[in-house]
Amino acid sequence: MKLGLSLLVMTFTTSLGWSQETKAQRKIYTTTGGEVILSWADAKDNGADANSVLRFAPFFNFQNQLHLDMHDKLGFFTGLNIRNIGFIYDDPVEVNTRYKLRTYSLGIPFAVKVGTMQGTFVFVGYEIELPLNFKAKTFVNEDKVSKSSDWFSKRTPGLYQSLFVGVQAPYGLQVKFKYYMTNFVDKGYVANDGNGNAIYPYQNFEANVFYISLSFQLFKNASFYYDEILDQSGSNEH
Repeated sequence: MKLGLSLLVMTFTTSLGWSQETKAQRKIYTTTGGEVILSWADAKDNGADANSVLRFAPFFNFQNQLHLDMHDKLGFFTGLNIRNIGFIYDDPVEVNTRYKLRTYSLGIPFAVKVGTMQGTFVFVGYEIELPLNFKAKTFVNEDKVSKSSDWFSKRTPGLYQSLFVGVQAPYGLQVKFKYYMTNFVDKGYVANDGNGNAIYPYQNFEANVFYISLSFQLFKNASFYYDEILDQSGSNEH
C-alpha cells in the first residue's frame, strides 16, 4: 500500500509541474475495451517449487479507463476493470496432480503515461483489486476430481496489490506486463478436514502471479478540454 501511495504522490507532484504551461491543452476522455491475458506464477508449496503452467484467459476481461492528458507528451489514467486472473500449477509432491486457481476481481488502476498521447506512449502504474469470485479445481491424471467456487471467498486476501508497465500503440492497442505483490491465496484460511478438525491448506503456500496481456481500447468518447472552458470564462470577465 505504501508503494501505491508513493506512486500517487509522484503523479500529483508531476502534474503540478506541468499545470502552468499546458492549461489550454488539458483534456479528459474515457476508453473502453477488453484484455487477453497470459498468466503464470512464482509458486512454492512447503518450500518446494511448484511448476506453473501458462494460463490463457481471453475473457471475461473488461477495462474502462478515464484519461487526463496534461500535455501532448504527459498524461494519467485511472478507471474500473473486471479481470479474470489466475494460474495453473503442478503439485511438487503428488505425481500427476494439477491445480487451477482463478479469481474474478474488480480493479482500480493509477498510472502515468509518457509519449505521444494520441499516438504511441508508455505507461507505468499501480492497481488495487477486490477479489469477487474464487474458483479452484483439482485434476489427477487429467481427470477433474474436485471443484469449488465462492463469492467474496475467505481463501483470498481482502485486496490484491500489483504493479504494471506497458506501451500503447496508435488505434488503442496496448501490451502490458503486470506483477502481483500480494500472495494469491490467504495463508490464514481455515478449512475443515471433514472430521471436525481445522486445517490450513495454504499456510505454507506462496504464489505471486505475473501476466502479459494484449488489450484493445476500442471505444473512445469525445474529449473534454476543461482548461479551455476555464480560460474562456475567465476572459469573459475582463
